[in-house]
Amino acid sequence: MQRLDTIESGLTSVQKTLDEAGITAHAPAAIIPKNKKANVSMATGSIEGKVIEGAFDGQNMIGPEGKIYPVPANYASKSKLVEGDTLKLTIVDDGSFIYKQIGPVERKKLIGQLKLEGDQYVIEAGGRNYNVLYASVTYFKAKPGDELTVVVPAELESAHWAAIEAVIS
Repeated sequence: MQRLDTIESGLTSVQKTLDEAGITAHAPAAIIPKNKKANVSMATGSIEGKVIEGAFDGQNMIGPEGKIYPVPANYASKSKLVEGDTLKLTIVDDGSFIYKQIGPVERKKLIGQLKLEGDQYVIEAGGRNYNVLYASVTYFKAKPGDELTVVVPAELESAHWAAIEAVIS
């Protein structure tokens, strides 16, 4: 039951972020700023779309003029994105979002213990607490009390988020 509450809370948080940014799931074209048109070459062929660059804030990409673009938690988790990483978002003509990390910041690794504070997972490492994505916790099958290795930005002392690297115990 607690897991469902955590998921529901996470969805509510995402919806609130989208609402505050004026983004609706039914109208992706509403968030496309007047950026350059680009051709993105992929293994499956050529895809045309709008290209937007921004910085990862731990959960979302902050684009030009402060616009917020939701980054899929599974992509952020598996790519071990940290605050400050530069991302490129291609919004394909069919409305699909394709993210790519194009500028990773310098990183440092820390070891800490996973805790659950309310509905947010945090890792206590390096003398402070960092939030971690729920998707990362489930991907690594971590539990509160587990010892983890996390990755944080090396030069951003004010970082609030960490990416899980591995579960030690």
